[in-house]
Amino acid sequence: MSQLVPIPSPGESLFYGEPGNPVVVVLHDTYGRLPWLEPFAEALASRGFRVAVPDLFDGVCTIDETTAQELMTGLDIGTALAEIDDALVEAQLTGTERVGLVGFSLGGWLALLHAQAGAADAVVAYYASLGPRDHGVIPCPLLLQWAEIDDWEEGEDPESFIARLKDHGTPVTQHGYIGTVHGFANASVATHVDLQAAALAFARTSVFLESSLLD
Repeated sequence: MSQLVPIPSPGESLFYGEPGNPVVVVLHDTYGRLPWLEPFAEALASRGFRVAVPDLFDGVCTIDETTAQELMTGLDIGTALAEIDDALVEAQLTGTERVGLVGFSLGGWLALLHAQAGAADAVVAYYASLGPRDHGVIPCPLLLQWAEIDDWEEGEDPESFIARLKDHGTPVTQHGYIGTVHGFANASVATHVDLQAAALAFARTSVFLESSLLD
């Protein structure tokens, strides 16, 4: 693999914000835990959350698309879900009970998958959905953030996914961002990022989490 980027505290979750605040676990995309996630987590923490950012690729991240696909292919899903559980447990040691998940691409898919177990009170998924084979009942409110230009497998497209969510009774809010591509929030990948759309999506993420976890 090429174009790997060293990261701080490899294999460990990073934490931001005050212990005791509602927990938000932020799950990186296929590129790994790149530097852009630090200001994202700090901005969420400033709004009253205890933010955990796990490293699902055990110390490896990249800005190369081919390498990112290789990292995603090598991920063990069961281990990734267990790492999300570990981050939640560590963040909740202070007694916090309310939990939000925010995931991007692969991380969004994992957040949606994890939420089916009922541990989350709110989920934000950027350019991510579940296909019919993976999709069970998600009992908490969802905020879905879509890129205008994206590729989907059969049954994973936003329309099909949202139709199934509504059939299950899941509360759904969704927003699309004109002119954006998959990965538009990742400020470390210059070929994908749209800073204006990313800022608007963050504002909506923050308001959604505040209304779901702080009210």
